Amino acid sequence: MADSSIHTQPASPASPPSAPLNRSGKSALALVFLVVFIDLLGFGIVIPLLPRYGDRYVKVLLPSTEGVDHESRAAGAVLGLLMASFSAMQFIFAPIWGRISDRIGRRPILLIGLTGSVLFYLLFGYASDLPEAWAALALTLLFVSRIGAGVAGATIATAQAVIADCTTPERRKHGMALIGAAFGIGFTFGPLVGFASLYWFPEHHGAIGYSAAGLSLLALLLGLVLMPETRHFKEAPPLQRRWLDWRATRDVLRQPAIAPVVLIFFLATLGFGGFEPTLALLIKDSLQLDERNSFLLFAYVGFVLVMTQGFLYRRLANRLSEVTFMTVGLLLMALGLVLLGGVTWLASQHRAAWPTLLVLMLVSMTLAVIGFAFLTPSAQALVSRRSDPAKQGEILGVNQSAASLARILGPIFGLSLYKLTPSHLLPYLFGAVLLLVMLPLLPQIGRSTEVTT
Repeated sequence: MADSSIHTQPASPASPPSAPLNRSGKSALALVFLVVFIDLLGFGIVIPLLPRYGDRYVKVLLPSTEGVDHESRAAGAVLGLLMASFSAMQFIFAPIWGRISDRIGRRPILLIGLTGSVLFYLLFGYASDLPEAWAALALTLLFVSRIGAGVAGATIATAQAVIADCTTPERRKHGMALIGAAFGIGFTFGPLVGFASLYWFPEHHGAIGYSAAGLSLLALLLGLVLMPETRHFKEAPPLQRRWLDWRATRDVLRQPAIAPVVLIFFLATLGFGGFEPTLALLIKDSLQLDERNSFLLFAYVGFVLVMTQGFLYRRLANRLSEVTFMTVGLLLMALGLVLLGGVTWLASQHRAAWPTLLVLMLVSMTLAVIGFAFLTPSAQALVSRRSDPAKQGEILGVNQSAASLARILGPIFGLSLYKLTPSHLLPYLFGAVLLLVMLPLLPQIGRSTEVTT
Protein backbone atom coordinates (compact mmCIF):
# COMPACT_ATOMS: atom_id res chain seq x y z
CA MET A 1 0.00 0.00 0.00
CA ALA A 2 2.86 2.36 0.71
CA ASP A 3 5.88 2.83 -1.51
CA SER A 4 9.36 3.73 -0.35
CA SER A 5 8.99 7.38 -1.31
CA ILE A 6 6.59 8.05 1.52
CA HIS A 7 8.77 6.60 4.23
CA THR A 8 11.63 9.01 3.85
CA GLN A 9 10.11 12.44 4.23
CA PRO A 10 12.82 14.73 5.55
CA ALA A 11 12.18 16.93 8.54
CA SER A 12 11.89 20.60 7.85
CA PRO A 13 15.12 22.55 8.09
CA ALA A 14 12.99 25.26 9.66
CA SER A 15 12.08 22.82 12.42
CA PRO A 16 15.34 21.24 13.57
CA PRO A 17 15.25 18.52 16.19
CA SER A 18 14.90 20.12 19.58
CA ALA A 19 16.54 19.16 22.82
CA PRO A 20 15.18 16.20 24.80
CA LEU A 21 11.98 16.99 26.60
CA ASN A 22 12.66 18.71 29.94
CA ARG A 23 10.50 18.62 33.04
CA SER A 24 8.54 21.71 31.99
CA GLY A 25 7.84 20.19 28.57
CA LYS A 26 6.66 16.93 30.09
CA SER A 27 4.47 18.86 32.50
CA ALA A 28 2.96 20.82 29.60
CA LEU A 29 2.20 17.63 27.65
CA ALA A 30 0.62 16.04 30.72
CA LEU A 31 -1.49 19.11 31.42
CA VAL A 32 -2.59 19.46 27.79
CA PHE A 33 -3.62 15.82 27.86
CA LEU A 34 -5.53 16.31 31.12
CA VAL A 35 -7.15 19.58 30.07
CA VAL A 36 -8.25 18.19 26.68
CA PHE A 37 -9.49 15.02 28.40
CA ILE A 38 -11.65 16.87 30.93
CA ASP A 39 -12.87 19.40 28.37
CA LEU A 40 -13.85 16.57 26.00
CA LEU A 41 -15.71 14.89 28.84
CA GLY A 42 -18.08 17.82 28.63
CA PHE A 43 -18.27 17.52 24.84
CA GLY A 44 -18.96 13.79 25.11
CA ILE A 45 -21.77 14.44 27.57
CA VAL A 46 -23.54 16.95 25.32
CA ILE A 47 -23.12 15.71 21.74
CA PRO A 48 -25.18 12.45 21.92
CA LEU A 49 -28.33 14.32 22.94
CA LEU A 50 -27.96 17.54 20.97
CA PRO A 51 -29.73 16.26 17.81
CA ARG A 52 -32.55 14.84 19.94
CA TYR A 53 -32.96 18.05 21.93
CA GLY A 54 -33.09 20.04 18.74
CA ASP A 55 -35.43 17.52 17.16
CA ARG A 56 -37.83 17.85 20.09
CA TYR A 57 -38.05 21.63 19.87
CA VAL A 58 -37.88 21.86 16.07
CA LYS A 59 -40.89 19.58 15.65
CA VAL A 60 -42.95 21.97 17.77
CA LEU A 61 -41.91 24.96 15.67
CA LEU A 62 -41.95 23.21 12.29
CA PRO A 63 -44.65 20.55 12.40
CA SER A 64 -45.03 18.35 9.34
CA THR A 65 -47.95 19.16 7.02
CA GLU A 66 -47.68 15.83 5.21
CA GLY A 67 -48.92 13.46 7.87
CA VAL A 68 -48.13 12.38 11.38
CA ASP A 69 -45.43 9.90 10.37
CA HIS A 70 -43.71 12.16 7.86
CA GLU A 71 -40.92 14.33 9.21
CA SER A 72 -40.63 17.97 8.25
CA ARG A 73 -37.72 18.25 5.83
CA ALA A 74 -37.05 21.76 7.04
CA ALA A 75 -36.33 20.20 10.45
CA GLY A 76 -33.31 18.43 8.98
CA ALA A 77 -31.84 21.71 7.78
CA VAL A 78 -32.45 23.41 11.15
CA LEU A 79 -30.84 20.52 13.02
CA GLY A 80 -27.94 20.67 10.61
CA LEU A 81 -27.49 24.37 11.32
CA LEU A 82 -27.61 23.72 15.06
CA MET A 83 -24.89 21.10 14.79
CA ALA A 84 -22.90 23.24 12.35
CA SER A 85 -22.99 26.40 14.49
CA PHE A 86 -20.30 25.00 16.80
CA SER A 87 -17.98 24.28 13.89
CA ALA A 88 -18.73 27.60 12.20
CA MET A 89 -17.21 29.41 15.17
CA GLN A 90 -14.24 27.04 15.19
CA PHE A 91 -13.70 27.78 11.50
CA ILE A 92 -13.46 31.49 12.25
CA PHE A 93 -11.65 31.42 15.57
CA ALA A 94 -9.16 28.50 15.29
CA PRO A 95 -6.62 30.50 13.23
CA ILE A 96 -7.29 33.63 15.30
CA TRP A 97 -6.58 31.86 18.61
CA GLY A 98 -3.55 30.18 17.05
CA ARG A 99 -2.22 33.49 15.78
CA ILE A 100 -2.78 35.20 19.15
CA SER A 101 -1.03 32.30 20.92
CA ASP A 102 2.00 32.85 18.66
CA ARG A 103 2.10 36.43 19.95
CA ILE A 104 1.19 36.19 23.65
CA GLY A 105 1.69 32.53 24.51
CA ARG A 106 -0.31 29.29 24.65
CA ARG A 107 -1.34 29.30 28.31
CA PRO A 108 -3.67 32.34 28.37
CA ILE A 109 -5.49 31.17 25.24
CA LEU A 110 -6.19 27.73 26.68
CA LEU A 111 -7.47 29.30 29.92
CA ILE A 112 -9.76 31.69 28.03
CA GLY A 113 -11.20 28.75 26.09
CA LEU A 114 -11.90 26.75 29.23
CA THR A 115 -13.59 29.74 30.87
CA GLY A 116 -15.90 30.07 27.87
CA SER A 117 -16.71 26.35 28.01
CA VAL A 118 -17.85 26.68 31.63
CA LEU A 119 -20.20 29.57 30.83
CA PHE A 120 -21.75 28.15 27.70
CA TYR A 121 -22.28 24.65 29.09
CA LEU A 122 -24.18 26.30 31.95
CA LEU A 123 -26.38 28.00 29.36
CA PHE A 124 -26.85 24.68 27.57
CA GLY A 125 -28.01 23.12 30.84
CA TYR A 126 -30.56 25.89 31.37
CA ALA A 127 -31.92 25.55 27.81
CA SER A 128 -32.21 21.77 28.17
CA ASP A 129 -34.74 22.06 31.01
CA LEU A 130 -37.11 24.43 29.20
CA PRO A 131 -40.52 22.91 28.33
CA GLU A 132 -41.64 22.38 24.76
CA ALA A 133 -44.11 25.24 25.17
CA TRP A 134 -41.04 27.51 25.19
CA ALA A 135 -39.56 25.85 22.13
CA ALA A 136 -38.53 29.10 20.41
CA LEU A 137 -36.57 30.31 23.45
CA ALA A 138 -35.05 26.88 24.05
CA LEU A 139 -33.87 26.52 20.46
CA THR A 140 -32.47 30.06 20.48
CA LEU A 141 -30.49 29.39 23.65
CA LEU A 142 -29.25 26.07 22.25
CA PHE A 143 -27.90 27.95 19.24
CA VAL A 144 -26.26 30.59 21.48
CA SER A 145 -24.70 27.94 23.70
CA ARG A 146 -23.27 25.99 20.76
CA ILE A 147 -21.96 29.16 19.09
CA GLY A 148 -20.25 30.22 22.31
CA ALA A 149 -18.87 26.74 22.93
CA GLY A 150 -17.50 26.75 19.38
CA VAL A 151 -15.59 29.97 20.03
CA ALA A 152 -14.22 28.52 23.27
CA GLY A 153 -13.42 25.12 21.76
CA ALA A 154 -11.49 26.64 18.85
CA THR A 155 -8.42 26.62 21.10
CA ILE A 156 -7.76 22.98 20.15
CA ALA A 157 -5.27 24.28 17.56
CA THR A 158 -3.44 26.03 20.42
CA ALA A 159 -3.27 22.70 22.27
CA GLN A 160 -1.76 21.19 19.13
CA ALA A 161 0.77 24.06 19.08
CA VAL A 162 1.77 23.12 22.66
CA ILE A 163 2.48 19.61 21.37
CA ALA A 164 4.56 21.08 18.54
CA ASP A 165 6.45 23.28 21.02
CA CYS A 166 7.38 20.30 23.17
CA THR A 167 8.21 17.55 20.64
CA THR A 168 10.87 16.99 18.01
CA PRO A 169 9.69 16.72 14.37
CA GLU A 170 10.26 12.98 14.27
CA ARG A 171 8.11 12.52 17.39
CA ARG A 172 5.39 14.90 16.25
CA LYS A 173 2.82 12.30 15.20
CA HIS A 174 3.21 10.57 18.59
CA GLY A 175 2.42 13.87 20.25
CA MET A 176 -0.58 14.57 18.05
CA ALA A 177 -1.89 11.09 18.83
CA LEU A 178 -1.73 12.10 22.50
CA ILE A 179 -4.45 14.69 21.90
CA GLY A 180 -6.45 12.08 20.00
CA ALA A 181 -6.14 9.70 22.95
CA ALA A 182 -7.27 12.43 25.35
CA PHE A 183 -10.21 13.09 23.05
CA GLY A 184 -11.04 9.38 23.00
CA ILE A 185 -10.87 8.94 26.77
CA GLY A 186 -13.00 12.04 27.28
CA PHE A 187 -15.45 10.87 24.65
CA THR A 188 -15.65 7.47 26.37
CA PHE A 189 -16.34 8.71 29.88
CA GLY A 190 -18.40 11.75 28.81
CA PRO A 191 -21.33 9.67 27.55
CA LEU A 192 -21.07 7.51 30.68
CA VAL A 193 -21.39 10.64 32.82
CA GLY A 194 -24.36 11.64 30.67
CA PHE A 195 -25.87 8.18 31.17
CA ALA A 196 -25.47 8.55 34.95
CA SER A 197 -26.99 12.05 34.86
CA LEU A 198 -30.11 10.78 33.10
CA TYR A 199 -30.25 7.76 35.40
CA TRP A 200 -30.20 9.88 38.55
CA PHE A 201 -32.15 12.86 37.15
CA PRO A 202 -34.39 11.42 34.42
CA GLU A 203 -36.70 14.44 34.37
CA HIS A 204 -33.93 17.06 34.42
CA HIS A 205 -31.93 17.08 31.20
CA GLY A 206 -30.21 20.23 32.40
CA ALA A 207 -28.08 18.06 34.68
CA ILE A 208 -26.13 17.03 31.57
CA GLY A 209 -25.14 20.59 30.70
CA TYR A 210 -24.35 21.40 34.32
CA SER A 211 -22.14 18.29 34.58
CA ALA A 212 -20.25 19.41 31.48
CA ALA A 213 -19.80 22.88 32.99
CA GLY A 214 -18.47 21.38 36.22
CA LEU A 215 -15.92 19.26 34.38
CA SER A 216 -14.76 22.24 32.32
CA LEU A 217 -14.40 24.23 35.55
CA LEU A 218 -12.17 21.48 36.94
CA ALA A 219 -10.03 21.65 33.80
CA LEU A 220 -9.82 25.44 34.16
CA LEU A 221 -8.65 25.21 37.77
CA LEU A 222 -6.01 22.62 36.87
CA GLY A 223 -4.79 24.81 34.03
CA LEU A 224 -4.57 27.88 36.28
CA VAL A 225 -2.47 26.05 38.84
CA LEU A 226 -0.31 23.70 36.79
CA MET A 227 -0.14 24.74 33.11
CA PRO A 228 3.31 26.12 32.11
CA GLU A 229 3.97 28.38 29.12
CA THR A 230 5.60 26.55 26.19
CA ARG A 231 6.01 29.41 23.71
CA HIS A 232 9.60 30.60 24.21
CA PHE A 233 9.92 34.02 22.63
CA LYS A 234 13.69 34.25 23.13
CA GLU A 235 14.12 31.31 20.79
CA ALA A 236 11.46 32.39 18.27
CA PRO A 237 10.34 36.03 18.60
CA PRO A 238 6.63 36.60 17.96
CA LEU A 239 5.82 37.86 14.50
CA GLN A 240 3.90 41.10 14.12
CA ARG A 241 0.70 39.94 12.43
CA ARG A 242 -2.89 41.04 12.62
CA TRP A 243 -5.16 38.77 14.66
CA LEU A 244 -7.78 38.47 11.90
CA ASP A 245 -5.72 37.98 8.75
CA TRP A 246 -7.28 35.92 5.97
CA ARG A 247 -4.14 36.36 3.88
CA ALA A 248 -2.47 33.86 6.18
CA THR A 249 -4.99 31.22 5.09
CA ARG A 250 -4.31 32.07 1.45
CA ASP A 251 -0.55 31.81 2.01
CA VAL A 252 -0.87 28.40 3.69
CA LEU A 253 -3.02 27.04 0.87
CA ARG A 254 -0.41 28.15 -1.68
CA GLN A 255 2.34 26.02 -0.13
CA PRO A 256 2.70 22.73 -2.08
CA ALA A 257 3.98 20.81 0.94
CA ILE A 258 1.01 21.75 3.14
CA ALA A 259 -1.99 22.55 0.93
CA PRO A 260 -2.72 18.94 -0.23
CA VAL A 261 -2.63 17.73 3.40
CA VAL A 262 -5.07 20.45 4.48
CA LEU A 263 -7.32 19.62 1.50
CA ILE A 264 -7.48 15.90 2.25
CA PHE A 265 -8.06 16.61 5.95
CA PHE A 266 -10.94 18.89 4.95
CA LEU A 267 -12.52 16.39 2.55
CA ALA A 268 -12.10 13.46 4.95
CA THR A 269 -13.78 15.42 7.73
CA LEU A 270 -16.57 16.40 5.33
CA GLY A 271 -17.06 12.78 4.30
CA PHE A 272 -17.09 11.71 7.94
CA GLY A 273 -19.56 14.52 8.66
CA GLY A 274 -22.46 12.31 7.64
CA PHE A 275 -21.62 9.92 10.48
CA GLU A 276 -21.13 12.15 13.52
CA PRO A 277 -24.24 14.36 13.53
CA THR A 278 -26.65 11.60 12.48
CA LEU A 279 -25.41 8.89 14.85
CA ALA A 280 -27.80 9.82 17.68
CA LEU A 281 -30.74 9.74 15.27
CA LEU A 282 -29.52 6.52 13.65
CA ILE A 283 -29.35 4.83 17.06
CA LYS A 284 -32.90 5.95 17.82
CA ASP A 285 -34.40 5.05 14.43
CA SER A 286 -32.57 1.78 13.69
CA LEU A 287 -32.07 0.29 17.15
CA GLN A 288 -34.98 1.96 18.94
CA LEU A 289 -32.78 2.86 21.90
CA ASP A 290 -33.78 5.64 24.27
CA GLU A 291 -31.67 8.68 25.12
CA ARG A 292 -30.03 7.08 28.15
CA ASN A 293 -28.93 3.90 26.39
CA SER A 294 -27.67 5.78 23.33
CA PHE A 295 -24.96 7.17 25.61
CA LEU A 296 -23.49 3.68 25.89
CA LEU A 297 -22.93 3.44 22.13
CA PHE A 298 -21.28 6.86 22.13
CA ALA A 299 -19.05 5.66 24.97
CA TYR A 300 -18.11 2.71 22.76
CA VAL A 301 -17.10 5.12 19.99
CA GLY A 302 -14.81 6.91 22.45
CA PHE A 303 -13.38 3.60 23.67
CA VAL A 304 -12.45 2.57 20.12
CA LEU A 305 -10.90 5.98 19.53
CA VAL A 306 -8.73 5.89 22.65
CA MET A 307 -7.59 2.31 22.03
CA THR A 308 -6.66 3.19 18.46
CA GLN A 309 -4.81 6.46 19.09
CA GLY A 310 -3.59 5.68 22.59
CA PHE A 311 -2.19 2.23 21.83
CA LEU A 312 -2.46 0.92 18.26
CA TYR A 313 -1.44 4.11 16.45
CA ARG A 314 1.46 4.90 18.76
CA ARG A 315 2.82 1.34 18.44
CA LEU A 316 2.66 1.47 14.64
CA ALA A 317 3.93 5.06 14.31
CA ASN A 318 7.61 4.03 14.08
CA ARG A 319 6.87 1.54 11.29
CA LEU A 320 4.38 3.36 9.07
CA SER A 321 4.51 6.78 7.45
CA GLU A 322 1.83 9.42 7.85
CA VAL A 323 0.65 8.85 4.26
CA THR A 324 0.26 5.12 4.85
CA PHE A 325 -1.85 5.83 7.92
CA MET A 326 -3.96 8.25 5.89
CA THR A 327 -4.51 5.71 3.10
CA VAL A 328 -5.59 2.96 5.48
CA GLY A 329 -7.72 5.46 7.37
CA LEU A 330 -9.64 6.54 4.27
CA LEU A 331 -10.35 2.95 3.26
CA LEU A 332 -11.56 1.94 6.74
CA MET A 333 -13.73 5.04 7.06
CA ALA A 334 -15.36 4.40 3.67
CA LEU A 335 -16.05 0.75 4.53
CA GLY A 336 -17.51 1.73 7.89
CA LEU A 337 -19.86 4.28 6.32
CA VAL A 338 -21.04 1.79 3.69
CA LEU A 339 -21.88 -0.68 6.45
CA LEU A 340 -23.71 2.02 8.41
CA GLY A 341 -25.78 2.65 5.31
CA GLY A 342 -26.52 -1.06 5.24
CA VAL A 343 -27.68 -0.95 8.86
CA THR A 344 -30.14 1.86 8.28
CA TRP A 345 -31.44 0.27 5.06
CA LEU A 346 -31.98 -3.13 6.73
CA ALA A 347 -33.74 -1.45 9.65
CA SER A 348 -36.03 0.56 7.37
CA GLN A 349 -36.94 -2.58 5.40
CA HIS A 350 -37.34 -4.70 8.55
CA ARG A 351 -35.02 -7.32 7.05
CA ALA A 352 -32.83 -8.00 10.07
CA ALA A 353 -33.40 -8.85 13.71
CA TRP A 354 -32.36 -6.40 16.43
CA PRO A 355 -29.27 -8.40 17.54
CA THR A 356 -28.03 -8.50 13.93
CA LEU A 357 -28.50 -4.76 13.57
CA LEU A 358 -26.62 -4.14 16.82
CA VAL A 359 -23.65 -6.26 15.73
CA LEU A 360 -23.53 -4.60 12.31
CA MET A 361 -23.74 -1.18 13.98
CA LEU A 362 -20.81 -1.97 16.29
CA VAL A 363 -18.68 -3.34 13.45
CA SER A 364 -19.36 -0.37 11.17
CA MET A 365 -18.72 2.19 13.92
CA THR A 366 -15.47 0.42 14.83
CA LEU A 367 -14.14 0.54 11.26
CA ALA A 368 -15.15 4.17 10.71
CA VAL A 369 -13.67 5.39 14.00
CA ILE A 370 -10.39 3.47 13.56
CA GLY A 371 -10.04 4.98 10.10
CA PHE A 372 -10.62 8.49 11.37
CA ALA A 373 -8.22 7.88 14.27
CA PHE A 374 -5.50 6.86 11.81
CA LEU A 375 -5.99 9.85 9.52
CA THR A 376 -6.36 12.73 11.98
CA PRO A 377 -3.01 12.75 13.85
CA SER A 378 -1.15 11.87 10.67
CA ALA A 379 -2.47 14.90 8.81
CA GLN A 380 -1.84 17.16 11.80
CA ALA A 381 1.72 15.86 12.19
CA LEU A 382 2.52 16.43 8.50
CA VAL A 383 1.20 19.99 8.64
CA SER A 384 3.22 20.70 11.79
CA ARG A 385 6.45 19.17 10.48
CA ARG A 386 6.28 21.20 7.28
CA SER A 387 5.54 24.49 9.08
CA ASP A 388 7.73 27.39 10.16
CA PRO A 389 8.16 27.04 13.98
CA ALA A 390 7.32 30.73 14.45
CA LYS A 391 3.92 30.14 12.78
CA GLN A 392 2.95 26.79 14.33
CA GLY A 393 -0.14 28.17 16.03
CA GLU A 394 -1.32 30.01 12.94
CA ILE A 395 -0.77 27.17 10.45
CA LEU A 396 -2.25 24.52 12.73
CA GLY A 397 -5.14 26.93 13.22
CA VAL A 398 -5.70 27.12 9.46
CA ASN A 399 -5.70 23.32 9.29
CA GLN A 400 -8.15 23.13 12.18
CA SER A 401 -10.24 25.83 10.52
CA ALA A 402 -10.45 23.72 7.35
CA ALA A 403 -11.73 20.79 9.42
CA SER A 404 -14.22 23.12 11.10
CA LEU A 405 -15.50 24.28 7.72
CA ALA A 406 -16.08 20.63 6.85
CA ARG A 407 -17.95 20.21 10.13
CA ILE A 408 -20.12 23.17 9.18
CA LEU A 409 -21.08 21.62 5.86
CA GLY A 410 -21.13 18.01 7.11
CA PRO A 411 -24.08 18.33 9.52
CA ILE A 412 -26.06 20.41 7.04
CA PHE A 413 -25.58 17.84 4.27
CA GLY A 414 -25.73 14.86 6.60
CA LEU A 415 -28.90 15.73 8.50
CA SER A 416 -30.65 17.09 5.41
CA LEU A 417 -29.84 13.90 3.48
CA TYR A 418 -30.81 11.79 6.50
CA LYS A 419 -34.29 13.32 6.58
CA LEU A 420 -34.70 13.14 2.80
CA THR A 421 -35.64 9.45 2.52
CA PRO A 422 -37.33 6.96 4.86
CA SER A 423 -34.32 4.65 4.64
CA HIS A 424 -31.90 7.39 5.87
CA LEU A 425 -29.28 5.87 3.58
CA LEU A 426 -28.03 8.91 1.64
CA PRO A 427 -25.56 10.57 4.07
CA TYR A 428 -23.53 7.39 4.45
CA LEU A 429 -23.28 6.74 0.72
CA PHE A 430 -22.32 10.38 0.14
CA GLY A 431 -19.57 10.15 2.78
CA ALA A 432 -18.18 6.85 1.48
CA VAL A 433 -17.99 8.08 -2.12
CA LEU A 434 -16.29 11.31 -1.09
CA LEU A 435 -13.67 9.42 0.93
CA LEU A 436 -12.82 7.04 -1.90
CA VAL A 437 -12.51 9.90 -4.40
CA MET A 438 -9.65 11.32 -2.30
CA LEU A 439 -7.34 8.32 -2.67
CA PRO A 440 -5.62 9.70 -5.83
CA LEU A 441 -4.45 12.73 -3.79
CA LEU A 442 -2.28 10.63 -1.49
CA PRO A 443 0.67 9.96 -3.85
CA GLN A 444 1.07 13.71 -4.32
CA ILE A 445 1.23 14.20 -0.56
CA GLY A 446 3.81 11.44 -0.23
CA ARG A 447 6.04 12.90 -2.94
CA SER A 448 5.93 16.45 -1.59
CA THR A 449 9.08 17.34 0.31
CA GLU A 450 9.03 21.09 -0.07
CA VAL A 451 9.43 22.88 3.26
CA THR A 452 7.93 26.18 4.28
CA THR A 453 10.21 28.93 5.42
